[in-house]
Amino acid sequence: MLKRVLFTGFQPFDGDTVNPALEAVRLLHGRQWDDVEFVGIEIPTVFGKAIDTLRAGITTFNPDVVICVGQAGGRAQITPERVAINVDDAPIGDNEGNQPIDEPVFPGGPAAYWSTLPIKKMTMDMNQAGIPASVSNTAGTFVCNHIFYGLMHELAQNRPGVRGGFIHIPYMPEQVTQRQAPSMSLDVIVRGLELCGLTSVRTALDIQVGAGTEC
Repeated sequence: MLKRVLFTGFQPFDGDTVNPALEAVRLLHGRQWDDVEFVGIEIPTVFGKAIDTLRAGITTFNPDVVICVGQAGGRAQITPERVAINVDDAPIGDNEGNQPIDEPVFPGGPAAYWSTLPIKKMTMDMNQAGIPASVSNTAGTFVCNHIFYGLMHELAQNRPGVRGGFIHIPYMPEQVTQRQAPSMSLDVIVRGLELCGLTSVRTALDIQVGAGTEC
């Protein structure tokens, strides 16, 4: 039976004209194997609207797995996130100038949600393919964590059979010509996310190995 993976990618933000998350998701959209198909949607980098757009995408595509993707400038690896926390604490304004401080994503919601993706197996598969990757233990407190928490809250409340989580990716090379920061080519990012999508469908239980960093 064909399984569907929904990828989401954020619009550019904070003065950038490109976001590798959105570029990668556009390239993943429409890819298909015998047992898996990928679809992708664009997400506004705006508190509140990001979750609303995500919900609409889930309703439209009815996926088996949802993987939200975001840029983490300064990271050198693809980093599947372990946990989403119930707080918005923005270091900068979003694309509409919103900058919530110490506000819950969902008032009264749990303090945190674990990813339900096989994050360690995904990381291992990327490493074996020669792609730098590691598990991350913090998704921050900006719109990335916001949509990650919103996704897991939606799945817990309304779609308990759907797996979901968040993956951070590095800058692309063209974004660091004027920055002192690591980067990763778009084709490597896409291949890494492709492996994550396939692993998330084909792996019932995650592997138990030590893994994880604070960023």
